[in-house]
Amino acid sequence: MNLPTHQMLAASLLLLLLSSGLVHAVDYKIDTKGAHAFIQFHIKHLGYSWLVGRFNTFSGDFSYDERRPQEARVSVTIDTASIDSNHAERDKHLRNEDFLDVKRYPQARFVSTSYRELEDGKGELQGELTLHGVTRPITIDVTHIGVGPDPWGGYRRGFEGRTKFALADFGIDYNLGPASREVHLWLGIEGIQQQ
Repeated sequence: MNLPTHQMLAASLLLLLLSSGLVHAVDYKIDTKGAHAFIQFHIKHLGYSWLVGRFNTFSGDFSYDERRPQEARVSVTIDTASIDSNHAERDKHLRNEDFLDVKRYPQARFVSTSYRELEDGKGELQGELTLHGVTRPITIDVTHIGVGPDPWGGYRRGFEGRTKFALADFGIDYNLGPASREVHLWLGIEGIQQQ
């Protein structure tokens, strides 16, 4: 059976793309609408206990290809005024110029620069965090949680990430005492595959 020239050309082009690795990674939108993602933080309170909170409003997306995980990318934007430590007066203070200064800096942003796959579903995500008007590199320790179809006809992939950094590195120098210089972030990211 002879195929018409245009069909042979199309088939050849498809094979070339597949064999040359030009097929793109799968894109996912982070499912904040369904509350299947979170950004939480904790910081020591006077060295005696932990103060725990979260950011209620954020958005983002990521791309991931199991065949080429090193090409993964992530982008997240956080509404800094959405900080929530379960204490209204404290949250008001965290939003003012002593800390996040949300009027001047209404958003924080993370954009990945590289990803290194490790063993057992672990990875190391490098990127630039912009917070309080300062951009600095950070490293997020990543764990792949799972991947598969959902009950609504979609396809999902989830990761967990953990990192920590000094507040002073981002120009937040309010004195909370020597035990409270670093903030820890815990991220749960579930993405819905985009068509």
